Amino acid sequence: MSNRRERQGAILRLIREQPISTQTELAEALDAAGYPVVQTTVSRDIHELGLVKVRDARGRLVYGPPGAVDHDRIRGLAATMRRLALSIESSGNLVLITTLSGFGNALAEEIDRNPHPMILGTVAGDNTILVVAREGTSGAELRDELKAHLLEGAA
Repeated sequence: MSNRRERQGAILRLIREQPISTQTELAEALDAAGYPVVQTTVSRDIHELGLVKVRDARGRLVYGPPGAVDHDRIRGLAATMRRLALSIESSGNLVLITTLSGFGNALAEEIDRNPHPMILGTVAGDNTILVVAREGTSGAELRDELKAHLLEGAA
């Protein structure tokens, strides 16, 4: 009989290695990996691990670890960044994004609605957004990540 920590470690490995969309699929994958479980155990493990449903690169809803990237949301944020952001600069753990006049709040709301693992939060004005990086992330790292969104898809 496996212990909870081993089983939950197996769950994290499985969701990294293959797309798993349902508790039934997860239970079957665990069983195939040598961890026979009942649905209530899978449900409790999902809750304890904080797994989230995100869209994978193919658009399928799958389980991911806490803070997993939802590719649809990232694509939407990238498109909005390309449309509205004029410049991105950094200082310390802060990033300053300038936008077309009147679009600061709209872009900040898009950033806030589509959580990014490197972003703690935003403060917006008419044409400026102050983005605060999470602990352990520098403003320069976050600036480079956001600039990548601006350049993504540009010819």
